[in-house]
Amino acid sequence: QVQLVESGGGLVQAGDSLRLSCAASGRTGGMGWFRQAPGKEREFVAAIIWSGDITTYADSVKGRFTISRDNAKNTVYLQMSSLKPEDTAVYYCATRSGRGLGTRPYEYPYWGQGTQVTVSS
Repeated sequence: QVQLVESGGGLVQAGDSLRLSCAASGRTGGMGWFRQAPGKEREFVAAIIWSGDITTYADSVKGRFTISRDNAKNTVYLQMSSLKPEDTAVYYCATRSGRGLGTRPYEYPYWGQGTQVTVSS
């Protein structure tokens, strides 16, 4: 069984930066970040393969967000820059058994509890 714990969320102003962390216990494969705003469906943000060599991003965050991982610490990060009010959401990390990329929620069986990110204008 894998457990994931996110941290690093908070209230920031537009244009600020924030780094989210997701600490895992247990074996992880490919990992991803998703987010869910009130009244909206959970959407893909970024994903990284097990080795960390390959990443992919949603168009809405490309060039502003960076996903990375430290397998020695069993932790994945999401560095967010140039934040916008529309980035406001609960951010979730997730992991899957396969080592490759996954961009859809159903590809991930293990999820964290989420961390709130609020960006004020």
